[in-house]
Amino acid sequence: MSLRQFEYALAVAEAGSVTAAAELLRVAQPSVSQQIRGLERELGVTLFARTPAGLVPTAVGRAFLRDAEVAVRAARRAKATARAGADELEGELVVAAQMGLGTRQLPGALSALRRRFPRLEITVFEEANPAELERLARRGVVDLGLVGGECEEGLYEGHHLGDEEFVVVLSPEHARLAADRVELCQVAREPWIRFDHGSALDGVLREVLRDNGLAPTTVARVSQTATAVRWAAHGLGVTLVPASAVPPGFEPLTRPVHPTVSMPAVAVVRPGAGPAEMALLEFLRQETWHYTGFADNGSGPSHNWVMPPSTTNSAPVV
Repeated sequence: MSLRQFEYALAVAEAGSVTAAAELLRVAQPSVSQQIRGLERELGVTLFARTPAGLVPTAVGRAFLRDAEVAVRAARRAKATARAGADELEGELVVAAQMGLGTRQLPGALSALRRRFPRLEITVFEEANPAELERLARRGVVDLGLVGGECEEGLYEGHHLGDEEFVVVLSPEHARLAADRVELCQVAREPWIRFDHGSALDGVLREVLRDNGLAPTTVARVSQTATAVRWAAHGLGVTLVPASAVPPGFEPLTRPVHPTVSMPAVAVVRPGAGPAEMALLEFLRQETWHYTGFADNGSGPSHNWVMPPSTTNSAPVV
């Protein structure tokens, strides 16, 4: 088996057909077909099934492709590291961010990274579900992750960047009457705009309200922080998001809460990470990690929300 065969199989899985994969790879269609057939013969299995919707990986094919993706990304990282000495870093850097973290900080750090390494290809995705982030980390897909919580040493190393304080987002009418810091009990009876089940942000709200003996009424569930903020601004309900995730222009509608709710922002990288990961880590450290710093009035403890440690293996707690 060759790395080229892995790349061709991944392209077919992504594109759904040999023709589209050939266009994606900028090679002749017969070359792709030949490589896939040769790979299947060597493995003795069928990797793709023909369906009305196109070529779909079989169960065996899906398992093979997961490892093939890891191998291809590892090869790209090795190539990038080898070329880094001349400041001509190439290859792909994959960054995964827990939804709501680094919304304002990550773009600036990535822009600085691209200026330093203009030939580097950067792929960034935002993931709401901590379990999915952990799965990607264990597969070796993620080069640098931005998570809200601690990191078990081993597969990844954690670097604390700062703390994200959460704020409640109110309607304009509600915000005009609100104090500088809002008591959670004052908004607990409001309808709440929440996030998808299993998401880290919904976990924050669930834990905080439970710890304070509050039971929210859910009016809507959304998958993006910007959507939650905009819907709250239109009076649909209230929501709780990291301060830096609030889109520009909506800040007057936000208030820190009491007890304080905060989350550590942690960058996780592999031990012995390459120059691209370390450069991005340094740029992230230079960003301002928002913490409102309002003083509490002494009526209760702050709530520093950290995800529970993983019970499975040494991986980032995401």
